[in-house]
Amino acid sequence: MELKIQQLKELYEKDFLLWLEENLKLLENREYDLVDWENLLEEIRDMGQRHLDAVISQMARIMEHLYKWENYRYREYVGNSWINSIHQARGKLELAFKRYPSLRAKARDRENIQTAWEVAVSNLIRWFEKPINHDLAQKYFGRIPTEKDFPKNCPYTFEQILEYKPWLKDKT
Repeated sequence: MELKIQQLKELYEKDFLLWLEENLKLLENREYDLVDWENLLEEIRDMGQRHLDAVISQMARIMEHLYKWENYRYREYVGNSWINSIHQARGKLELAFKRYPSLRAKARDRENIQTAWEVAVSNLIRWFEKPINHDLAQKYFGRIPTEKDFPKNCPYTFEQILEYKPWLKDKT
C-alpha cells in the first residue's frame, strides 16, 4: 500500500492527467487510504485560486481601460475599443459571479482590488512601451512611464469596476 501511494505521488509530477484519473478511481471506489491527499488538496486549493485570478485579471482589464479613457484620450474617436473591452470584461465577471457567487465577496476585498490595480498599472506601462505609443508617452510623461507615474492606491471602487461608464457622463 505504501509503495502504491508513493508511486501515485511520483505520477503527479510525471503525468498529471493519469494521476488525476487514478485518484478519481480511488475516490469512486472509496479507497481513501490510497489517495494522494497532499497533492489532491493542493489541486483543490489551486482550482479556487484560478477562478479568483481570472476575476482579478478581468478587473485589471476594466481598470486599465477606464484609466486610459479618463486620462489618455487625445482625440474624440479614441477609446471605442477600450469601451468594448470593458463591456466584455464586465460580462465575464457577471458570468463568474453567477456561477460562483462567493467570488463576488472575494473580488470586493480591498486587497484583491489593489492587486488588480497593480496589474492594470503594469499593463498601462507595457502599453506605453509599445513603439506605436511612444509619442503618447512623450506627450503625457516626457518619457516611458513607470509605476511611480500612476496612483499607488487603486482609484476605483468595486462598484465603479462593475458599473462606472465615464463615456456616458456627458450624455445624460
